[in-house]
Amino acid sequence: MLLLKPKSTQLCVSRLIFWQNCLRNLSTTSSHCSGKVNDEEDDDKDQKFCDTKENQQDPLYLYKSKGQHLLTNTRILDAIVRRSNVRPTDTVLEIGPGTGNLTVKLLEAAKRVVAIEIDKRMVDILHKRVAEKGLQDRLHVICKDAMKAEFPQFDLVVANIPYGISSPLVAKLVYGRNPFRSATLLLQKEFARRLLAKPGDSEFNRLAVNVKLVADVEFVMDVSKREFLPCPKVDSSVVMIRPKAQVPDVNLDEWWAFTRTCFRKKNKTLGATFKQKKKVIELLKLAKTALVCKDYESDDDYGGDNEEERTDEEDGFASSASDLEMTLFKEKIVGILRTGGFEDKRPSKLSNEELLHLLFLFNQAGIYFHDHVLPKGSDNVEFAAAYSS
Repeated sequence: MLLLKPKSTQLCVSRLIFWQNCLRNLSTTSSHCSGKVNDEEDDDKDQKFCDTKENQQDPLYLYKSKGQHLLTNTRILDAIVRRSNVRPTDTVLEIGPGTGNLTVKLLEAAKRVVAIEIDKRMVDILHKRVAEKGLQDRLHVICKDAMKAEFPQFDLVVANIPYGISSPLVAKLVYGRNPFRSATLLLQKEFARRLLAKPGDSEFNRLAVNVKLVADVEFVMDVSKREFLPCPKVDSSVVMIRPKAQVPDVNLDEWWAFTRTCFRKKNKTLGATFKQKKKVIELLKLAKTALVCKDYESDDDYGGDNEEERTDEEDGFASSASDLEMTLFKEKIVGILRTGGFEDKRPSKLSNEELLHLLFLFNQAGIYFHDHVLPKGSDNVEFAAAYSS
């Protein structure tokens, strides 16, 4: 081992005391958290962190399996707050504040911070830490699952996101009802690359397509896994998401269902995808259902007492397509693809503008991808999340 000569004896002693305290207060325990969301390797041990404050004697266990990784590098925390452009009048939403490393810095820059934390242990530590700084009047904590909590009004989102909920949480933010200026998110590096991917990139996927329909995504910086406690298996990245001032005039239910169809096999040609018998049958049934729903939209009783009768009627004729009807409908689909020049193209290489144009051509011809019998999901966060991952 190469040892560097310290500039002074005092500095050397200080460093030794610092590392001794670190080793004494940080240890690894082999206990595993029950009810894991993802399968963990046998050697993925949960980390035990012991706070060094005199008035806190009980150790705090941080579980990797729950995505509890605390960012400890002050320089990076400062950079995140600085790049977020927090204003003194802002209300900042923080999801998963943990013990408050980022929260304290946000409170010093913003008017108010709303923190959503599911772990009651963290909430207690957060309240105590903020009170010691005299900033408790600016903090409001919601002790709930972020995916189930109703977000209050906010100007910015700044958060170290638990990896396990990254996709549905991003969808909840960008498709939610609350307008906001930007979201600065610390994410798993691989997930961030998927968000940032462009048509033609190997990482380009339905998530990027759906998010970029309504928002712009910007890379901010990479963060090494060594900056977290406990240390995760992978590095992280910070990205900034800014909602677009104007979004395309498209039915979101149709868009989510359409992109799901296209990106199920993103490197397969659209011609090959839409010529499959199973897909032709599915789209034919949806087309028939859409026609029935349009007829009932002019009926005052639509969605009322005769809804059960309407559903039974649709089920009856939707499955009775003849071979000739199937052939004609398939030719109709292929004709649309050829007319638009999409038959030999692959979803992984198409821009949002091209995908929107193709969806318009399909809808114009009476071909739909969302079941019109189902309730609209524009205001349904779970529905949006399911179609955005």
